[in-house]
Amino acid sequence: MEQYDNKVDVFINKAPDFAKPILEYLREIIHETSPLLTETIKWGFPFFDYKGVVCQMGAFKEHCSFGFWKASLLNNPDGALIIGDGAAGNFGRITKIEDLPAKEILQGFIKQAMALNESGKKKTEAVKKVPTPKTELVVPEYFIRFLTAFPNANLNFDRFSYSQKKEYVEWILEAKTEATRQKRLETAAEWIAEGKSRHWKYK
Repeated sequence: MEQYDNKVDVFINKAPDFAKPILEYLREIIHETSPLLTETIKWGFPFFDYKGVVCQMGAFKEHCSFGFWKASLLNNPDGALIIGDGAAGNFGRITKIEDLPAKEILQGFIKQAMALNESGKKKTEAVKKVPTPKTELVVPEYFIRFLTAFPNANLNFDRFSYSQKKEYVEWILEAKTEATRQKRLETAAEWIAEGKSRHWKYK
């Protein structure tokens, strides 16, 4: 993977006008932080990697998003990171550069994330170490993370009934290849963002 990827240039050029300076600013900060970071497009959005995913950014009609793959493991003493805001990464809905923390704070998070990947530390599932009912649905963490790139997807998923959630989770888990899984993730996220159940076409 190269440090720069022209597909990211294409993504930025196609973004809404308000988003372009935000995306360019984030991209510049990321590469200024370390020349070891490489970029690519995954699931339609720019991702930045170093021995695994470090961070990702996105652009939508009215806001941009920026977040870290292992956000919950980062040291966040000033509370600059928002953990669990599915629709807008880890810094809320970004509409201008001033919505972001200071450059030094962002670079500190980037360096932390790189160090986590360097150490090989894995992001653990947030499961309490207490007996849980057999009926509790375990949603793959990568599925939850993927939904963060789609406005309203996490919110709608939380509102779904147990059976509606289960239908999507089983569909994702049944994929036999990585390509099939990624395609199903994309489709599921789009449908969930629109409030559609897994079998909405047949209702």
